[in-house]
Amino acid sequence: MYVKDVLVQNQVGLHARPATFFIQKANEYKSSIWVEKEERRVNAKSLLGVLSLGIVGGTNIRIIADGGDEEEAVNGLVDLVNSGFSE
Repeated sequence: MYVKDVLVQNQVGLHARPATFFIQKANEYKSSIWVEKEERRVNAKSLLGVLSLGIVGGTNIRIIADGGDEEEAVNGLVDLVNSGFSE
C-alpha cells in the first residue's frame, strides 16, 4: 500500500471536469486506488464517488493505492492534482 497527501490547488477543486480527468488517470492503473477526505474514503475510479466528497480548492486529500503499480499510480495522480488540471 502506498499513500500520499496532496493539497488541491485549483480554485474550483474536483468538480465535474477535473474529476473526470482524475478518474481517467486513475483508470490507467491496475492498482486499487482510493481518495480520502477527512474520514471518508471513496474509489478513485468512480466519478460519483469522487464528486460525493465535495472537494474544493484548498482541501487536503489523501491518495491511496494498493497493487503492482501503486507508487506509479499515486505519484501520477498527485502530479495531476499539483498541475491544477491545467485550469
